[in-house]
Amino acid sequence: MSIQSINPATGEVIETFEPFNQQQINAALDQAQQAFRQWRATSFDERARLTREIARTLRAQKERLARVMTLEMGKPVVEAEAEVEKCAWNCDFYAEEAQRYLANEPAPSTAQESYVAFRPLGVVLAVMPWNYPLWQVFRFAAPALMAGNVAVLKHASNVTRCALEIERVIGEAAQAVGAPAHLFQTLIVPGAEVDQLIKDRRIAAVTLTGSDPAGVAVATAAGSTLKKTVLELGGSDAFIVLDDADIEAAAQMATKARFQNTGQSCIAAKRFIVVDSVADAFERAFVKATEALKVGDPLDRETQVGAMARRDLRDDLDRQVRASVKQGAKTLTGGEPLGGPGAFYAPTILTNVTPEMPVFNEETFGPVAAVIRARDEADAIRLANQSEFGLGGAVWTRDVARGERVAGEIESGAVFINGMTASDPRLPFGGVKRSGYGRELSSYGIREFVNIQTVWIGPAKAAAPVQAAAE
Repeated sequence: MSIQSINPATGEVIETFEPFNQQQINAALDQAQQAFRQWRATSFDERARLTREIARTLRAQKERLARVMTLEMGKPVVEAEAEVEKCAWNCDFYAEEAQRYLANEPAPSTAQESYVAFRPLGVVLAVMPWNYPLWQVFRFAAPALMAGNVAVLKHASNVTRCALEIERVIGEAAQAVGAPAHLFQTLIVPGAEVDQLIKDRRIAAVTLTGSDPAGVAVATAAGSTLKKTVLELGGSDAFIVLDDADIEAAAQMATKARFQNTGQSCIAAKRFIVVDSVADAFERAFVKATEALKVGDPLDRETQVGAMARRDLRDDLDRQVRASVKQGAKTLTGGEPLGGPGAFYAPTILTNVTPEMPVFNEETFGPVAAVIRARDEADAIRLANQSEFGLGGAVWTRDVARGERVAGEIESGAVFINGMTASDPRLPFGGVKRSGYGRELSSYGIREFVNIQTVWIGPAKAAAPVQAAAE
């Protein structure tokens, strides 16, 4: 069955792709294995030349790549350009830091010398989502390549052109610096074939960014063949506003944290847990800022909220909103799909939200914010942790020490105090609970797909005998 790329802003088919047959898959995996045998023997300087060239190519082709992203998944084009820049930054970052992160570490023992070395694993399969079509991939690819691994990508089917553009960019960069071909390849296959790919003997490890059900499926398949996995899954991040917060600043950041990327982000703030004494003021400021957002054509540089990636995703979001309203939630603004052929949904804020409602206990992947009132700080912490997810979170308070104390009680992979949760190459990224396990980015991310090898050289020489002083 053919795979179609559909413009979510217009409903028009952009491009049609034929899935790979088994012969094509086998050829790609054989080529990846051959590339790994060459690439693992390269120096960090050689690898850095490639990743820096990838960064240069990304920046040189920013407008083209941003347009492809916008057409395929509805992302506002200004945000798409920023995504390309972030990918280039990540490549430059690992070109600079990888050798330090993976340097041999001395480890005292009974040997003359012993140390820990970090060796590449092989061909790593990346199963990636559509919401950040380039960033999710380069977040993994830059450190994987710098570690001496090679990669094959199974991207979300609705961003197949983006996947092919990534392969082209890395291929062009490799050719420019004389690196081996086939270090990064895109496999155009339906989701049903991922299980078979994971179990293929040529795949050494798997990384997934996606939903928690997808994480269960990938972990099960990888576990059956004893392969390492990193899972970055869903999130329902709490954005806690305490009674001493700067309400205007919190509301302005809440608007960005919820509606960036049209609300389609695993680390977007989704549950706005506000201490009751400041909730009215926060809601007024939040609604005002939200209603000022410009919704429209994602290619328009003034647009701040574009189309959702698919109509079925918009329909599911609308189901969550309607079910929550039926259970007693109140709509402060928005609350319905927008007319026209595209998959647009009005930026929405619901209040009177309680834990049994879908907008609280499910991940809302679109422009919908849920405001939950807490009695006090302790109640806010309780509500924040009353979730199966634990990816990120935010705490707003004028007292930084208080914010740090609250952060220590939040069950999540990251907590941002007086800011919005965001990924940064310098900081580890990942979650707990049903948000997955393992880390991407920073030194922790590059060490996920390596063999942590002990090297022992010995035995230690016996100490020389001490001669008695001459009498």
